[in-house]
Amino acid sequence: MKTTILDEHPLRHIALFVRSFEGSGGAERVFLNLACGLVARGHRVDLVMARVKGHFLDQIPPGVRVVDLKVTSAKQSLWVLPRLGRDMWFWARMVLAWKPAFVLGALSGLAQYLKREQPDVVIASMDYPNAVAVMARKLSRVNSRVIVTIHNTLSEEVARSKKPRVRAYVKVDRRFYPRADAVVAVSQGVADDLVRTLELPAKSISTIYNPVVSENLVQRASEPLSHPWFSGDGPPVLLTVGGFKPAKDHATLLKAFAIVRKEQTVRLVILGEGKLRKSLTSLAENLGITEDLEMPGFVENPYQYMARASLFVFPSVFEGFGMVLVEALACGCPIVSTDCPSGPAEILGQGRFGTLVPIGEELSLARAITDALETRHDKAMLIARGKAFSLDCATEKYLELIAEIDN
Repeated sequence: MKTTILDEHPLRHIALFVRSFEGSGGAERVFLNLACGLVARGHRVDLVMARVKGHFLDQIPPGVRVVDLKVTSAKQSLWVLPRLGRDMWFWARMVLAWKPAFVLGALSGLAQYLKREQPDVVIASMDYPNAVAVMARKLSRVNSRVIVTIHNTLSEEVARSKKPRVRAYVKVDRRFYPRADAVVAVSQGVADDLVRTLELPAKSISTIYNPVVSENLVQRASEPLSHPWFSGDGPPVLLTVGGFKPAKDHATLLKAFAIVRKEQTVRLVILGEGKLRKSLTSLAENLGITEDLEMPGFVENPYQYMARASLFVFPSVFEGFGMVLVEALACGCPIVSTDCPSGPAEILGQGRFGTLVPIGEELSLARAITDALETRHDKAMLIARGKAFSLDCATEKYLELIAEIDN
C-alpha cells in the first residue's frame, strides 16, 4: 500500500540496477546521487548491483539497501535461455560473443529479486544493464515498471569503438528499449540521437538531466586540500577529470597545454585512470611538459581540486551529458570545453557559462585556455548555473515520470 508524503508523491519501493562501481564514470555517481535524493524523500530504495565492487561503495547513503547479485560471468544467464521464448537465440548470441558484458549474467538473479521483492519500479543504467532489466521483468512476471536510462551519445559511442559488444549496442537497444515503460536520456542531444539511431518516437523519450549538485558536493568542495600547486601562491593550474580513454581525448589537451606553456608558466592536473595512461605519459615526455603535469589517478574527492583550480578544461570528443562540467560550475570553476555531442553546449548555455571550442583542435583549445586565464569570471554566476542541475530537481523529475507510467 502506497503512502503519500508532503510532496504529494506516493512512497514507493524503487530499485536502482547497476553493473558495479568498478568504473569511475558519471553513471555510477548519478545513481548514488539519485539514491540519496529518493531516500531523503522517504522512498524505499534498493541498490541492486551485478557485483558489489569498485569505487564509491563507502558513499552509499544510509537507508539504501545494497543487493549483491554476485555475478562473475555472462554465462550465468545461460540456464534460463529456454524461458526466454523468442529472445532465446538473440540472448545466447550476446552471452556467447567474444568478451561479452559480464552484467548479462545478472539476468536470473535480477529476475529472482524482482519476483521476491516486487519493487514498484526498476531504474537501470546503460545499454546491457537496461536490456537485463527489461528481460528480468519478463522472466519474473511481476508488474514492476522498468525505466531505462541512456548516459552517452549512442551513435558516437558505437562509431568510435572497436569492441564487438559496443558495436552491438544498436541491435540490442532496438530490441529491448521499446519494451521499457520509459526511456530517459540525460541530455536533449542524447534524446535526439536516440530518435535518429534507434528510430524511437521522440515522444517516448524523456530528458532528465543528471542529479549532480547537492549539499554534500558543496561540503566536500570546501574540505582542505594538501597539494602545493593549489596553495594559491603559484602559477595557474588547469584541471580535468575523466578516465584515460579515447573519448576523453586527453592527448589533444596535452598538446594544447604544451602550446600554452610556451607562452606562460602554467600547470596541469588530470584526475582519472585508464588503459591509455602509458601512451599519455609517453606523449607528455615527448612534449617536454612532465615537470608541470600531474596525473595522480582516481581521487575520491575531485571537488577539492575543482574549487581551487584556475580553469577546468574538458577536451572530450563525445559525451552523453558531461557531469564533471556541472560539478566544476558548482565549485565556481571557469570552464573551457569542446562543443562535443552531447551535453556541454546545453550545460554551458551555448557558451554563456563557459567557452566552447571545436573537437580535436589543440590550437583552438590553447587559444581558449589563454583567453580564459586572462579573463575575470563571475564565480557566483557559475555556481548559480550549477544549481540548475540539482539533486532535488532531478529527483522530482524521476518521481513525476514514475507517477506518469504508473497510471
